[in-house]
Amino acid sequence: MSVAIFGATSRIARAVALRWAEDGHAVWIGARDVAEAERIAADVRVKTGVNAVAGAFDAVDMDAHPALVADIEAAVGPLDCAVLAFGDMGELDEDHTDFAAARRVIDVNFTGAASLCEAIATGMAERGAGTLIGVGSVAGDRGRQSNYVYGSAKGAFALYLQGLRNRLFKRGVHVMTVKLGFVDTRMTWGLKTRIPVATPEQAADAIHAAAKRKVDTLYYPPFWRAIMGVIKTIPERAFKRLSL
Repeated sequence: MSVAIFGATSRIARAVALRWAEDGHAVWIGARDVAEAERIAADVRVKTGVNAVAGAFDAVDMDAHPALVADIEAAVGPLDCAVLAFGDMGELDEDHTDFAAARRVIDVNFTGAASLCEAIATGMAERGAGTLIGVGSVAGDRGRQSNYVYGSAKGAFALYLQGLRNRLFKRGVHVMTVKLGFVDTRMTWGLKTRIPVATPEQAADAIHAAAKRKVDTLYYPPFWRAIMGVIKTIPERAFKRLSL
């Protein structure tokens, strides 16, 4: 059995890699920073004894995704599970004044993610088995002035995963959407909030457990489902006046 972790230099992805390796899965760990991916793979091998292989992965190099998936399966075997844990929040001021910067945020979080999912889904559908996990954000549940470029890309990815789940269900492939709230990562560094912030390890445990239960959509921490449920019910005439 094998699992591929894409965007594996994030703290959540590192913890996710360990969870699946502890189950005995061979692990492929991909990131733009290959040297760091190699260090993570070495750590996984030492801690679990499984076959852990590192490789280069670039979300926006979409033409390379089909060949990359083929190379991964040649290295660790047919993928039983794939976790897309990468993302780019961008810089708010830059995203609003330079569309090239905004486009990169969109391409990393949606276009590149969808491209990779299609490349992975092809093999899983042919085998009639597999789990594909897309890690998104509660930011995609409603457009807010503070991060609407990032949020719109994550929202589009969540809608894409919903359709992919509908298509692949009858083929024996499970697609899970993860909507994360505040987790202690680079993206939330310096954030001041009264809302509890989860650790990457807690998030990884939740993702791992939910995948085993074949959950369709996971909000984590769980209370974010209620928070976003309330936010989505606010009428637009009132919502547009808020500073969120």
